[in-house]
Amino acid sequence: MTTVLAPVAGVAVRLGSVPDPVFSEGLVGPGMAIEPDRTPGRVLSPIAGTIVKLHPHAFVVVGDDGRGVLVHLGIDTVELRGEGFEPLAAEGDRVSAGQPVVAWDPAGIEAGGRYPICPVVALDAAANSVTGLATGTVGAGDELFEWSDPSDPPEASREPRYG
Repeated sequence: MTTVLAPVAGVAVRLGSVPDPVFSEGLVGPGMAIEPDRTPGRVLSPIAGTIVKLHPHAFVVVGDDGRGVLVHLGIDTVELRGEGFEPLAAEGDRVSAGQPVVAWDPAGIEAGGRYPICPVVALDAAANSVTGLATGTVGAGDELFEWSDPSDPPEASREPRYG
């Protein structure tokens, strides 16, 4: 099981409410979104792993288990060509869960005509593999959801692994 953290503070919302069909229809995977607080801040890595893709407005972190999580900062923010975002890490960097990756100003993004909602997606995951969805207000670094393989037995029934 992988615990996915909230990369920003705000209100947790269902991915289906994101006004972009790529996210709302789960085309890249299940997950959650955060309606961010409109204050400048740092966007945190949702899991420990390696940054395999980093754009100013989005990044993917892949954990040692091969699971990748996409953090996308706003809708249509690619059109800003990096304006309003400051990368704090680089592709290939190892990051810990909760480590800052990008600095941004959601209010500035919104003032520029873009919607700053933040989808957090379990890439290529089965729809029923995301559970424990957060509700209401979340802080950056709080648990957002759990990602498990639906075929895995419940945690309590797993045999311990040695070696």
